[in-house]
Amino acid sequence: MALRSPAYRDHFAAVLQKLKDEGRYRIFAVLERQVGRFPHARIQTPLGPKDVTLWSSNDYLGLSQHPRILQAMRETLEAWGAGAGGTRNISGTLALHTRLESELAAWHGKESALLFTSGYTANEGALSSLVKLLPGCAVFSDQQNHASMIAGITRNHCAKYIFAHNDLEDLERKLASVPADSFKIVACESVYSMDGTIAPLRAIGELAKRYGALTYLDEVHGIGLYGPTGAGVAQREGCADLFDLIVANFGKSFGLMGGYVVGETETVDAIRSHASSFIFTTALPPVLAAGALEGVRVLQESGALRIRLHRQASRLRAALLKAGLPVLPSGSHIVPLLIGGARCCKGVADALLERANIYVQPINFPTVAVGEERLRLTPTPFHTDAMIDDLVEALDTLWQEHQLPRRRFA
Repeated sequence: MALRSPAYRDHFAAVLQKLKDEGRYRIFAVLERQVGRFPHARIQTPLGPKDVTLWSSNDYLGLSQHPRILQAMRETLEAWGAGAGGTRNISGTLALHTRLESELAAWHGKESALLFTSGYTANEGALSSLVKLLPGCAVFSDQQNHASMIAGITRNHCAKYIFAHNDLEDLERKLASVPADSFKIVACESVYSMDGTIAPLRAIGELAKRYGALTYLDEVHGIGLYGPTGAGVAQREGCADLFDLIVANFGKSFGLMGGYVVGETETVDAIRSHASSFIFTTALPPVLAAGALEGVRVLQESGALRIRLHRQASRLRAALLKAGLPVLPSGSHIVPLLIGGARCCKGVADALLERANIYVQPINFPTVAVGEERLRLTPTPFHTDAMIDDLVEALDTLWQEHQLPRRRFA
């Protein structure tokens, strides 16, 4: 039996108690997802299992249960086995990996692609490699960029400039403040997952190129959901050529796991040769690579699903506004409902689960700033109009009972 260390134990207990006192301690819901029932699932509660409607899933198109993807994964499991057998550098590079990389590059209209085990490791690995390989590099990062991008930027020392969210004037001021001949990277996202805002990609890309910057775009929350073939917001806006590197993952619209970066061959190869999060990580299992490979093909044919997703997001947003509920303005498929206060946010989520069988996870600090706590609602093509009405009615009732502020945003 291991010796106990009271000083360390007591310290960590105090850290956890502080989170609980602030209402920020996270309790994971134990879900049982059932094929054919999405967006319904079963959740384990102290009183036993309970059927719920999911309203905070990143499985935006329900592809985690798509028949073609499931079939491709079943066949691959039987034919290829469970694991890749090692890192890509040792024995883990499979034909499925290279096929998937070729299709991803073609989908985005780029020369090359590189797989990672998640979107986080893709961002961290790609950005940290770029910073390391570009002497005296200055990075210009949107204020709301994801933690994985921040981790990549800050891993190696560089000059870092944070520009106000989607603010082109601030970005230009900062770009103009560094020597014209220096290496520069402008990094942004297409869809920001907590506010649901969409970046002015064409304007950012054109501005960055005027200042000679390498452009880096995270399409994690846009891939599969925008553009004629689902290749993201940059495809929809016709400006993918303005971005040297595009990163996305398989954990959202694909309904799977994994990440990737696409770009020019030399740039992607430099990342492959230097990114620790690629070099020292076991390769994606063949079953996931096969699912993603079929997912690329499914997504290119999923125009009807995309149309319904955006219809339902618009319907939900309109219903929340009509009820006077504090929905943040958003031009995307993400519908954030601002609450403010960690305890209140968790209380609303708990009440929805207990009284209406609606599951939505409260979003608290550090994911959002203190005072900006919210419910992040993510309708899918499979949420019916009746489900939307039930959700809005349940929220409206809670707002009335507890006299929560009803706030409208410009």
